[in-house]
Amino acid sequence: MSVEISIADKLTRLWNLQQIDSQIDELQILKGELPMEVADLEDEVAGLDTRIKKLKVAFKESEQDIARMQTTAKEAEANVKRYQKQLEEVKNNREYEALQKEIELAKLDIQLSEKRVREAKAALDSKKETLNIAEAKFEAKQKELEAKKIELQSIIEKTEAEESKLRGQSEKARQGIEERLLNAYDKTRRTYRNGIAVATVDRNSCGGCFNRVPPQIKLEIGVHKRIIACEHCGRVLVDHTIAHPESVEA
Repeated sequence: MSVEISIADKLTRLWNLQQIDSQIDELQILKGELPMEVADLEDEVAGLDTRIKKLKVAFKESEQDIARMQTTAKEAEANVKRYQKQLEEVKNNREYEALQKEIELAKLDIQLSEKRVREAKAALDSKKETLNIAEAKFEAKQKELEAKKIELQSIIEKTEAEESKLRGQSEKARQGIEERLLNAYDKTRRTYRNGIAVATVDRNSCGGCFNRVPPQIKLEIGVHKRIIACEHCGRVLVDHTIAHPESVEA
């Protein structure tokens, strides 16, 4: 046979759960934006690492292109020397003119290759500068990430035991509250950034949204005949006999 729980008891249990969950929220606030900052930095570092790898591949390919151009120029220089030597052995004007034409073409190849090498080296210098900037940024972000991780780990270590204890208390406190009230409580907590779902009436106002609570509603809250939510924000309202029973007893 189940024991009927009074409204006052239900409100007390909700209020006590709120106090525990608010302490957990405070520990989360202590961590601040660090978890998100760490995640963002990890993404940024991973992105920079990928970019650096691509830049290194492009840099290597440019070096190989320059080497090929330089080889082409050397081959053309060798051809010029060979053709010039052959000029000494020609026996007619037609052979002479043909060799002269080959020499001119080879010299053009040399000029073109040298021009391409200069342009490629200029582009290579630009890629090198871009790579150096990316590597410096990667190193700086890596250091920043490590510092943030250490800071976050330090906070976690300091609060882990307390947070674990509070979460245990929260689970235990939830067991004494009916599912319907818990669902409404959780939904309200998710609605507001401060996680307040149960608030006191302070100076005739809701302690959550600070809107005025009508005198008649305040009287109803005080007699604990039913659970009353703020008409403006939906938070469950409790009076000081629920929130501060020790002062009533005194």
